[in-house]
Amino acid sequence: MNDMTTDPIRPAQAPADHPALPREKVGILLANLGTPDHYSYWPMRRYLSEFLSDQRVIDYPKWKWQPLLQLIILSKRPFASGKNYKSIWNEALNESPLMTITKAQTAALAASMKERYGDQVMVDFCMRYGNPSTKSKVKAMTEAGCRKILFFPLYPQYAGATSATANDAFFKALMDEPWQPTARVVDPYFENPAYIEALAQSVERAYAAKDEKPEMLVVSYHGMPKRYLMQGDPYHCQCQKSTRLLRERLGWDKTQICTTFQSVFGPEEWLKPYTVEEVARLAKEEGKKRIAVIAPAFSADCIETLEEINEEIKESFEHAGGEDFTYIPCLNDEPAHIAALSGVIEENLRGWLD
Repeated sequence: MNDMTTDPIRPAQAPADHPALPREKVGILLANLGTPDHYSYWPMRRYLSEFLSDQRVIDYPKWKWQPLLQLIILSKRPFASGKNYKSIWNEALNESPLMTITKAQTAALAASMKERYGDQVMVDFCMRYGNPSTKSKVKAMTEAGCRKILFFPLYPQYAGATSATANDAFFKALMDEPWQPTARVVDPYFENPAYIEALAQSVERAYAAKDEKPEMLVVSYHGMPKRYLMQGDPYHCQCQKSTRLLRERLGWDKTQICTTFQSVFGPEEWLKPYTVEEVARLAKEEGKKRIAVIAPAFSADCIETLEEINEEIKESFEHAGGEDFTYIPCLNDEPAHIAALSGVIEENLRGWLD
């Protein structure tokens, strides 16, 4: 957190007994999905209950979904999810990797913004689910003197279940503020040249480190029910464009790269092909022995990348006959990623700070 709350001032021409106010500044509030406070049962249950009760995520009628969720799913799922989180948990800091990485990203962006704008900005982060909550951070920013807030969901591609629900929480938090700040929301940056460049550099580094290059790059995005696409959600199209732009930047043809979707949940059809099935097909039907997987929809490594991709999906590939599986980490706090995000922020601050 970059907190510039020092040196309160009294408004011009105010009476002597008027309380001093913090100096006005612009808040930059980063938002990510969220994380449980711990991998034990009750923290996992609280987190999953909040996440799976969001109707942007699961849009079934509450009267039908909540009894199933609370009485059946949440009696068992926290144990399985907790086991997965435990396998990747940052024990030294007692937090999930997503929390560790988001803190590092925030610190790096705060330093970048301070260099660019000095003490005119305050940079912090919140989580849509779990802690720190969006509401608590909006409140902290307004109390620190942020009369303008730029809200930045860290999702390159827009989806109702990610970007939109983060925005919902932000605007709901503003409803509770007696003196609302002016607000802006950052657009999805799925085609931003600096973002694509950072992705391409990460692929080039990974390939350069291999004695034998992967035969296929699997670009795996978080999935969603196909029904959402048919209802008008642009996520699928934006994912496809990110892959195409990455391929063009790398100078590859279509036989070297493919788009897939992971993290299927529930009985209905989701966006296809499913990553876990496609990597097995590549090994079994196409004879691919070496593949790499990258996950551009995630701005930071998390349970879906460190556990699902690097363990479950890797296992699917190897069981089908694959031999060399390379996971290319998310961009995290890599300098090229921080530079890309800084550029997006600066573009969105125009007119507020120039």
